[in-house]
Amino acid sequence: MAYTKPKIVILATGGTIAGSIDTSVATTGYTAGVVSADALIQAVPQIKNLAKISTQQIANIDSSNMTDEIQLKLAKEINKLFTSGIDGIVITHGTDTMEETAYFLNLTIKSNKPVVLVGAMRPSTAMSADGPKNLYNAVALAADTLSKDRDVMVAMNDKIQSARGVVKTHCLNVDAFSSPNFGDLGYITDGQVFFCNNITKKTQKKSPFDVSKLTELPKVDILYTYSNDGGAVAAKAFVADGAKGLVIAGSGSGNIHQNQKKVLKELLKEGVNIAISSRVVAGRVVVSKADAKLGFISAEDLNPQKARILLALALTKTNNPKKIQEYFLKY
Repeated sequence: MAYTKPKIVILATGGTIAGSIDTSVATTGYTAGVVSADALIQAVPQIKNLAKISTQQIANIDSSNMTDEIQLKLAKEINKLFTSGIDGIVITHGTDTMEETAYFLNLTIKSNKPVVLVGAMRPSTAMSADGPKNLYNAVALAADTLSKDRDVMVAMNDKIQSARGVVKTHCLNVDAFSSPNFGDLGYITDGQVFFCNNITKKTQKKSPFDVSKLTELPKVDILYTYSNDGGAVAAKAFVADGAKGLVIAGSGSGNIHQNQKKVLKELLKEGVNIAISSRVVAGRVVVSKADAKLGFISAEDLNPQKARILLALALTKTNNPKKIQEYFLKY
């Protein structure tokens, strides 16, 4: 039987991979999100050997400007595409918030088909641009039959990372992504996919979050704790501005300065849900029995930016901190 190429859709959102500057030497100071999806494809014609490719331009932004609205648009479009015979999705994305979008999609896509996010640490105009090879690898990953039944993935610098575990750990190096708590899922060599971690999909089929009818998410903000912390003022301001939940980037295993914690306890009584994460790159947050009784939620091993995603989605289902804690334990 003749081999039938899988149908892969590339959804472009901008980022460094679509960045440009007027010198091939520069890898900083460029303008992100100016190159179109079709232009990215033309730069890597070899991907047409891997799959039948089509493209959509969802956005064209610097990913530091990512919004809930764009993430919702992505999730809805992907769910729609997967009902129309598409075999896999590749999303070109800026690296600054890639881990957040990957995790959001991991919780909201209702399919066992592969979704892969990819970006670049250097603009398309750089002599050492990493985008073309990353894009080729991402398409190879999305087209591979071994990629089914897995979490949303990130393909960067020949490595495969899971949406739940992946973290950006360097500002400039091409080897900027890792998974401190879980390790890599695998790697890609010359278009061949190798999985060394057999973690399969645990969230997408079971996730209770349905965004099909949502146009916005509950407002959740992040607060940092530090020595001589004055964050209590900010906490009150966020709530006054409409925040329904707060994520605290705690020190150590989730400790919060007493100046801020005193006010947070007051906000808990007002019905604000508060999840405690950590500013430390790896490990798990431990919430004492006394704090759990007050209503503080452990973000477990999620960093603050991913904890914000889960708390916002959880608040579309419930305001009960005990139920929300269950979500953090499961997803």
